[in-house]
Amino acid sequence: MFKIYYELTKPKVVALILFTALIGMLLAPSEGDFPIQAVVFGLIGIGFGSAAGAAFNHIIDESIDSKMQRTKDRPLPTNALPRKNATIFAFSLAILSTTILLIFVNQITAWLTLISMIGYAVIYTIYLKRTTPQNIIWGGAAGAMPPVLGWTAVTGSLHTEALLLFLIIFVWTPPHFWALAIKRREEYKKVDIPMLPVTHGVEFTKEQVLLYTVMLLAVSLFPFITRMSGLLYLSAAVILGVVFVYHAWRLHQEPSDKNAMKAFGFSIFYLSALFLFLLIDHYIRFVVALF
Repeated sequence: MFKIYYELTKPKVVALILFTALIGMLLAPSEGDFPIQAVVFGLIGIGFGSAAGAAFNHIIDESIDSKMQRTKDRPLPTNALPRKNATIFAFSLAILSTTILLIFVNQITAWLTLISMIGYAVIYTIYLKRTTPQNIIWGGAAGAMPPVLGWTAVTGSLHTEALLLFLIIFVWTPPHFWALAIKRREEYKKVDIPMLPVTHGVEFTKEQVLLYTVMLLAVSLFPFITRMSGLLYLSAAVILGVVFVYHAWRLHQEPSDKNAMKAFGFSIFYLSALFLFLLIDHYIRFVVALF
């Protein structure tokens, strides 16, 4: 039974969310001793909030999931878990998330996490996903929030550097998801979800993937331009960005499912590596500054 509830939380997605939230925490300036309580309880609260959003997404999309090859084996379509139990579980996670963040972290992180969860589970899943091919652009704002949440958990305030991290993920989301949507376009068409390859075709979608990937390369340079990072991060951002553009270009030249999945797979590695190099660069410069 634990495994079923675990699958309901989309663990791989939550893991990436917690990773970017942790990067935000470790990049944020802190006064005095390292804020261990804010980091530990911040990750727990943000994790519960992300898991709650994922569980609500499973509940709302149950009928769609049952008709798609990629999602038909999820807990609700297979009747492995009653809908009532899933709903109680989702609300419990949401309440726990908000309570933990309010008591052990701070109010701004608690409310921003709750807003992000509602943005994903309600605004994106119920409305945007079903009404506009631009769904992933605006819905991606919720997915771009974790590093901001990590930053506010440690500092208790917003900062332009945290918003730069938000911007990177926000611009990364469309080429990441549209590459997958090209592969799954027939499934989305079957369930009347207006993903871009369904409404505008593969040709238009691959052009948008390339455009956003080039935009992402430019946006990824902002931390260096604003002196948030140094040469190590700049080198990594350029190399990773060029490789991502290469995958997008290959998809543009030959929009096959194979190239689409290569672009999708690299996009996940890209984001993880980019944020990791941002963190390494930050602490190398910190150590050098001490000497």
